[in-house]
Amino acid sequence: MCGIVGYIGNRNSQPILLEGLKKLEYRGYDSAGVAVFTEQGLKIQKAKGRLAVLESQLVAAPLDGTIGIGHTRWATHGKPSDVNSHPHTDNSMKFSVVHNGIIENYMTLKEELTAKGHRFVSETDTEVISHLIADLYQGDIVRAVQQAVQRMTGAFALGVLTEYEPDRLVAVRLASPLIIGVGEGENFIGSDIPAILEYTRQVYILNDGEMAVLTRDGVELMTLEGNFISRELFHVDWDLITAEKAGFDHFMLKEIYEQPKAYKDTMGSRISPDGTRVVLPEVGMSAETIRGIRNVHIVACGTAYHAGLIGKSVIEKLARIPVETDVASEYRYRAPIITPETLVIVVSQSGETADTLAALREAKRCGARVLAITNVVGSSVAREADDVIVTWAGPEIAVASTKAYTSQLVAFYLFGLYLAQTLESQTTEYIREVIAALRLLPEQVEYLLGQSETVKEYAKHIAQHQSLFFIGRGMDYAVALEGSLKLKEISYIHSEAYAAGELKHGTLALIEEGIPVIALATQEALLEKTISNIKEVKARGGRVFGLALSGNEELGKAVDEVYTVPRTHPLLTAALSVVPLQLLAYYTSLARGNDVDKPRNLAKSVTVE
Repeated sequence: MCGIVGYIGNRNSQPILLEGLKKLEYRGYDSAGVAVFTEQGLKIQKAKGRLAVLESQLVAAPLDGTIGIGHTRWATHGKPSDVNSHPHTDNSMKFSVVHNGIIENYMTLKEELTAKGHRFVSETDTEVISHLIADLYQGDIVRAVQQAVQRMTGAFALGVLTEYEPDRLVAVRLASPLIIGVGEGENFIGSDIPAILEYTRQVYILNDGEMAVLTRDGVELMTLEGNFISRELFHVDWDLITAEKAGFDHFMLKEIYEQPKAYKDTMGSRISPDGTRVVLPEVGMSAETIRGIRNVHIVACGTAYHAGLIGKSVIEKLARIPVETDVASEYRYRAPIITPETLVIVVSQSGETADTLAALREAKRCGARVLAITNVVGSSVAREADDVIVTWAGPEIAVASTKAYTSQLVAFYLFGLYLAQTLESQTTEYIREVIAALRLLPEQVEYLLGQSETVKEYAKHIAQHQSLFFIGRGMDYAVALEGSLKLKEISYIHSEAYAAGELKHGTLALIEEGIPVIALATQEALLEKTISNIKEVKARGGRVFGLALSGNEELGKAVDEVYTVPRTHPLLTAALSVVPLQLLAYYTSLARGNDVDKPRNLAKSVTVE
């Protein structure tokens, strides 16, 4: 979603703002802009398109000044355009605002301000904020911002400047992430740590309902009501090299190849040295609490939701507890039955997904215990959940998630085993067997990555089509959903995933001569049924690419091409079978000449509902 950076110090702010915005490109955007205090006053430059467009304009006409704010926009109100880009100002050009989120009552505020004589030039909700602050300003920018925020409803992270007080930068957080970087004689704001990591490792992570006032010499934290807050700085202990391509053509490919390490790191010390038990000290549930769980709700969005589908199968198989899965954007609105005996598991790579946060808060309001699976320490989800399992995937830059997804699978495997050993729902021998297979996954993924040529060749074939299908049964169906999502989000090919047994209930009408169908068949207990479904597709002219366990000769006879993955425990096949599907999406997008890391219309961290 939108990216925010801000700087106040003694250096020229323009290059710092641009570098910060470059580090936030992974969030997705359609336009960019900066506002800088210059000797001539507050000046703004913004442009539709990639950051390079803005950068070229600033090379021709630089904005020199030591305080500024910058923004990359992902359109919500109004189409991508120069005028709809941030920063936005009031009519006097004395106030400037960058904003991530949505102001739900902006039309009411806009009508009120228009009646007072304010003139609006954009279609955005954000422009209303700059006019509202200007209308409320009486010599104290902090007070004006506080009053404006009290009038606004919705989700927002704000960076605010006024020409009347050029020595202060105001930042606000409500439901959209914002961090404060602390340096020597300079301070920063950013939507995410990579934006400022080149300049400082000392940060404050703002909580909801908090704001910060930055000067060159310090940072004051306070509530939106003006009560001052004391908080320790958070030290960032990872560096920018993990966010560079390291010789790969794209971040997505790099992150696919980082999965063996992500698997190892997420397992880490969470498996006992003798390989017999899972150890999760970060989960504070007592044995009594675990025995009191009557049902589990897994709530997430997009790729994380697909990980949750695997998690459902894993927990039900290992712990014998009923599990429901929900798309987070629907969860609150279906009036779910949540009790204190319900464990709600929320899954979010960024830990800032707005819909997932809303579901988490609803679950806690209803008295449920919440476990978060996230990749970001200190994120909103991590702070607000009762227990957290961090997936140590490292920074994920490409919009299309790969290593974060597979690390989420590992987290579900670990938690499922943890429940099973506590509840004694599986034998010690069975748990040891699954753990042993789990430990082999990194090596098996390494093997798969070395066998990518078959996938690359098949990608050239499907890149010529405008529609295709994925099918599978059991956990293969859950993986098919993720494979289909990966393909369509970066190749722009229409793709649908179906439970293979559902084909005969309508979908076969869409199968025609030559249409590609990717059939997953790694669930050997369902192999015979899956092959029957594949034959239904073949009889209608579909061209089938099969994905099977090694040594499965039967499937090879039923499909046009076959790709095999190493054998593993049946519960763990998803952690292997998804890898060739990630590669398939990557190489298909490449063959079609798309921007792999930054697919159109999409954002890495979705912080609006």
